[in-house]
Amino acid sequence: MRNLTIMAVATALSVLACACDRNKEQGDFKYCVDEFADIGVIKYQIPDWESLSLQEKEYVYYLAEAAKFGRDIIWAQNYEYNLPIRKALETIIKKYDGAREGEPWEQFMVYAKRVFFSNGIHHHYGEHKFFPECDRDYMVELFRACGLDGDSLIEIIYNPDIAPVRKYQGTEKDIIVASANHLYEGVTQAEAEKFYADMEDPDDPHPISYGLNSRLIKDADGNLVELKYTTDGLYGEALTKICENLEKAAQVAQNDVQKQTIADLVDYFRTGDLRTWDKYNIEWADDTISRVDFINGFIEVYGDPLGLKGNFEAMVNFKDIEASRRTEIISANAQWFEDNSPIDDRFKKAKVKGVSAKVINAAVIAGDTYPSTAIGINLPNADWIRKEHGSKSVTIANITEAYDKASLEKPNSALAEFAWDDAERTRIKKYGYITSNLHTDLHECLGHGSGQLLEGTNPNALKEYSSTLEEARADLFALYYLADPKLIELGLLTDPEAYKAEYDSYIRNGIFTQFTRIELGKQNTEAHMQNRKLIADWCFEKGAADNVIEMKTRDGKTYFVINDYDALRGLFADLLAEIQRIKSEGDYAAGRELVEKYAVNIDPYLHKEVLERYAALGLKPYRGFVNPSIVPVEKKGKVVDYRIEYCDDFVAQQLEYGDKYATL
Repeated sequence: MRNLTIMAVATALSVLACACDRNKEQGDFKYCVDEFADIGVIKYQIPDWESLSLQEKEYVYYLAEAAKFGRDIIWAQNYEYNLPIRKALETIIKKYDGAREGEPWEQFMVYAKRVFFSNGIHHHYGEHKFFPECDRDYMVELFRACGLDGDSLIEIIYNPDIAPVRKYQGTEKDIIVASANHLYEGVTQAEAEKFYADMEDPDDPHPISYGLNSRLIKDADGNLVELKYTTDGLYGEALTKICENLEKAAQVAQNDVQKQTIADLVDYFRTGDLRTWDKYNIEWADDTISRVDFINGFIEVYGDPLGLKGNFEAMVNFKDIEASRRTEIISANAQWFEDNSPIDDRFKKAKVKGVSAKVINAAVIAGDTYPSTAIGINLPNADWIRKEHGSKSVTIANITEAYDKASLEKPNSALAEFAWDDAERTRIKKYGYITSNLHTDLHECLGHGSGQLLEGTNPNALKEYSSTLEEARADLFALYYLADPKLIELGLLTDPEAYKAEYDSYIRNGIFTQFTRIELGKQNTEAHMQNRKLIADWCFEKGAADNVIEMKTRDGKTYFVINDYDALRGLFADLLAEIQRIKSEGDYAAGRELVEKYAVNIDPYLHKEVLERYAALGLKPYRGFVNPSIVPVEKKGKVVDYRIEYCDDFVAQQLEYGDKYATL
């Protein structure tokens, strides 16, 4: 599970946002790289790189190459025509010899950057299709000037009726047919659900993740067929390059555990066997000794309206030893948190197994985690593996630090605009960073791994609502425990009032400020945003009689103010108990009702207001990254080191990746 990927830090909208016009006392390193549309691009540093041995650096290098060779896969998964469109845009940027100044060219470049950032023609977060501001005739001119036969692609780019949304989550259409992503082909929701339901063995205590690594299609005879993602199958060219670099990494692995883990992952990519995928995940979760670690594969199912098919993602990282002491304290006390959770005892694990947690520094992000990425990860996703073998949780320190440091490069503050008073602002400035990190730690380290399904409950019972409800469950777990005296006892916080900073930020963001990311009139469709809205709106409604959260106005502006923090914590506990019940019992109807009532529809008046107020600040609601480059250093034909080079040009990196890592 990813914590607010792609979210540019859950509370970042409540604190500070980035623009690239100032650098405040950060040495010569500037974090902000570019800005366009609703996006800011920043870079992250890799601290402690020189503490790695040459062998560890080489291991990271080949793992990073394996990660980047999967780039084309996520583009192809997101939409059938993403890759042809991307390649056409790359060709125009490299070859067009006409005027490269003036409004039409600038508008074209903004569109190209948006496509690069979103890994396709749909918004990376809102999932709706976006359009160039330059007119169609100008786009035709660019295509023709570069020798491109682009009539069909230009029609796709400009026609609002073609592929309007990447993942449809409404109730008026078939959610698979209405989705533009390329996870299914010629298949309806009912057909897909029956296909996978017929596969399931209700008596299997270790069910595989049905459909995770395949496209489901209807063949010429009307039969449903899975096209598996394997080296000899779908995306074979990309997976072959991934395997080649994984095997090079294995040759310089630090220990036998790493070698075996890589061997099983390569076997999985070659065969598509989901039992092998489970074997790999168990070995990966059990490896708590290696400093260098990675994820690579078809992992998160947020992109699939049915919540079955995994998008390709990859990340290479290494442990921040000092910072990991915080997460190690949390994981060492996992059983206490499970035992004292405010959920029904039937849904608690009698014995929490294998919870490991650490703070890491990312060395490369790729696939669905690039350019926009998560700030925390908890894997594996299979409930039975979590129960029997445990899970591994990480908080990504250099990513959260980059968000924070980039925010200092412009003084404009969403906190000043949307917080009610100085007391609230002071509290967030003092405690916001640590409580936000603790929220991520609790969400990832314990929240996702907490609780259990009742015997016989189908792990896919919540279907299209599973991602939103799972993220809400983990968030509620974290919010509830942030206010617990146990955190003071463990030395994780020093002030028993500190948690209020995160409560303020979370409610304000969930109920109001996060909608700066959504166009006026559109619904809230992304799972993490839905989760936050569900929690905030539910608590606002259920606490209304006691004025727990109050909507105030001043000078024509709206604010949301918490009047009773203890009562709010009680509401978090009540909702956590209900969502855990829904998951443990597989109560689809109750889960659907929660999501549809509280998570989807945005108040149009509040939406209009927050968009106008945020626009006046000149801030960008979304942020993502360029990767550092890991460069071999040779002497006399031998690699003697690997150095880090930082990128200052978003488009240049996209073109480089398009040349070097194109496989499909």
